Amino acid sequence: MDKKDIADLRRQLKTDNDLLTISDIFNVYIMKETTEVYHHQSHPFEMLDSDQQELFMANFKKVLTGQLDEKLFELKFQRDIEDSSQLILHKGLLSRNVEDWKEQMLRITEKMIEDHPYEKDTVITFIRADYLKPAKQRNEEAETSDRDAVYSNAFILCSINKTEEPQKEMQFDYIEKEFKYKVEADPVIDLKHPMAGFLFPAMTDGAADVNHVLYAASKPNDPDYRFIEDVLNGEEIITAKENKTVFEDIVRDVVGDQVNPSTLANVYGEIHRVVEENEEDTSPTLDYRDVERVLQQSGEQVETDKVKTAFQRVTDNETYELKASSIVPKYNSKSIKINTKIANIAISPQDLEYVRQVNYQGKRCIMIEIEEDAEIEGFKMLPEAFGEDNQ
Repeated sequence: MDKKDIADLRRQLKTDNDLLTISDIFNVYIMKETTEVYHHQSHPFEMLDSDQQELFMANFKKVLTGQLDEKLFELKFQRDIEDSSQLILHKGLLSRNVEDWKEQMLRITEKMIEDHPYEKDTVITFIRADYLKPAKQRNEEAETSDRDAVYSNAFILCSINKTEEPQKEMQFDYIEKEFKYKVEADPVIDLKHPMAGFLFPAMTDGAADVNHVLYAASKPNDPDYRFIEDVLNGEEIITAKENKTVFEDIVRDVVGDQVNPSTLANVYGEIHRVVEENEEDTSPTLDYRDVERVLQQSGEQVETDKVKTAFQRVTDNETYELKASSIVPKYNSKSIKINTKIANIAISPQDLEYVRQVNYQGKRCIMIEIEEDAEIEGFKMLPEAFGEDNQ
């Protein structure tokens, strides 16, 4: 799945939508510090009142919110796994009987809680639904509607949510004219901050891919590897943050730990160009030859063998491929950090070429070329003459 596929599905998660039909919702309650199912309950989704439907829809959108390889990860199922989650989920997806569907979801639940008690009472929610995606863009002048041809995809979406202890409150009774102390005994399900979740099967351009599942982590760059490997039986992944660190280690191994800001700007610019030119490719990659080319086009004189050796040293695999989209910072955001003991500065990647480290009056300084007066708390800074001893 790419970000467009995910965004398309997320937009459909709303009530009274003829392109999305949720047939069943299944909630499983797990008591804290136990590895047993305390209670489970299934309903046709349409039997919930509108307020409940809205709460769950908002929760499902949260599950599918985030950047790929940061918070959302498309996993390929491992092959030849005993009690395979791929098979369990596929059976649940195809089951016509609600009891069969519940049985398969409980099997997945058992894999979640096996030898892994949660710190708080937890609710695991499953839905199964059908998503109709128009096969072509809407054409206002065409005689046929864009609804005449659609892709139909059945899917299972899971959300894992912790519960919170109810708050103790003071209330005023208007009728009795007295203050009352209120204590609720029932725990509150936190539907605003899902702990994890997944979508099966993955979808690409309207077509289902039962060999992949989309996993959602709670926080960016902090996936639960136990959940990925033992629960979903997914293959090993690498986060965008880890991928970027690998790239930086390789470059550091090749050119050293000192670099000119303009060179770094050229490196990011070249990789950004690769991403832009391969927009239709969901994950353009860079091997050692690509990294060599990027460095050379950025002004660094490097040798193929040195780059190849760096890949081997850092990744234990000279044929390793880096995801280009994970390396280049977001181009329109101040995502590059310049750290000093006095101040931390954030700028956009393309603005690195305006930054220099210089010697001024015998001291190291950061110089930033600007086109207008700088401001401090709304006051314009007075310009000062630059010394003759800068280098």
